[in-house]
Amino acid sequence: MRKALMAAVAACGLLAASSAVQAQEKLKIGVMATLSGALTSGGEDGVRGLQLAAKQANNKIAGKDIEFIIAATDASPDSALRAARKLVEQDKVQIVIGPLSGSEGIAMRDYSKTVPNLVMVNGSSGALETTFINPSPNFFRFNSDGAQWMAGLGEYVLKDKGYKKLAVIAEDYSFPYTQVFGFALGYCKAGGQIAQRQWVPLGTKDFGSVIANIPDDVDAVFLGLGGGDAVNFLNQYSQTGGKAKFVGGSIMVDQTVLSSKGAAKRLLVGTPSSSGVADAWDDPKWVAFVKAYQDAFPADKRFASPSLFAANYYNAFNAVAKAMDKIGGDISDGGAKLRAELAKTELDAPNGRIKLDDNRHAIATTFITEVTELPNGELTNKFVKTVPDVPQTLGLSAEAFKAVGLPSRTNPDCKP
Repeated sequence: MRKALMAAVAACGLLAASSAVQAQEKLKIGVMATLSGALTSGGEDGVRGLQLAAKQANNKIAGKDIEFIIAATDASPDSALRAARKLVEQDKVQIVIGPLSGSEGIAMRDYSKTVPNLVMVNGSSGALETTFINPSPNFFRFNSDGAQWMAGLGEYVLKDKGYKKLAVIAEDYSFPYTQVFGFALGYCKAGGQIAQRQWVPLGTKDFGSVIANIPDDVDAVFLGLGGGDAVNFLNQYSQTGGKAKFVGGSIMVDQTVLSSKGAAKRLLVGTPSSSGVADAWDDPKWVAFVKAYQDAFPADKRFASPSLFAANYYNAFNAVAKAMDKIGGDISDGGAKLRAELAKTELDAPNGRIKLDDNRHAIATTFITEVTELPNGELTNKFVKTVPDVPQTLGLSAEAFKAVGLPSRTNPDCKP
């Protein structure tokens, strides 16, 4: 009887040891996504992009099962900080993918410096300052920033569309500042004029006074809005019967808006824009990515085509997976080998080749597009052309780029 008891204890010990090994083999990845507020639809699609990448990897990285721990944010820096602290201090993750929004990214740059063993790979946030000003050694961004997404659009709008004078309506935070900055550098240098800039709080419900204040003597209006704000503006502008032509910021014409309900979105047909993706690009890798996205989720639980957010979170996961495979999944050194490997990781991504600069920031392709309506009534971004290998300094020397100053409500100036 004693022998039987000892055998049972030993068996239990083996089972416990086996369970401990299995627990150690599971790789916990923290995920920050904007799942409330104006940018909720983007956060949800970012998670879909992440889930698709994991599915294609059989839910493993370097032979380890993956466990995603998702922490929701609302696009504010404070919510991002709370989410990150929860993931690191309570859930004990060493790898975080996120955040989504511009000012969240700036906050995470600073937070990551206080947790040197953390490996943070950006989700989709696109403020310039995040990686250009005092970059963090453990923050990696495999997507372009908002200024890079505008590369070539200003020149196209002026020369091909003939829009010589614009007004701007955009949200009042770091990412739209960065988008207008990137657009204005090309547009103003080519001879365009920005006559007015109206900045609205993220989450604006009533655009009445903003719409009433649009100048009559502009050729088009640059819209730097996203998510719920973009939809609210279009609905309210439609009710006024306005006939303005538009130029779209990257997430103004993203599938998060083009797939929204209602007819007001058709005001965007013909709108030129630029981004890190193009819905209707015919490159085989992009076409395969779109099909995989559509097949992975029911039609009523996704967009017609993956959004910019889905693509960016998808690429972030694949960057982590590729680097982890190279180091055999070993992050027992506080992630030092992983950080070193990520810094030299290059992606042959669905939206083009991506490599990092010395600030661990993406050099990638920008796509010039125009919104068009398909025979089935869906809206898509028609591919116009690419601007390949766009650096963060937009082709300027580091010194010349710094001399322009940082994006703001008024910088760069754009007068005749």
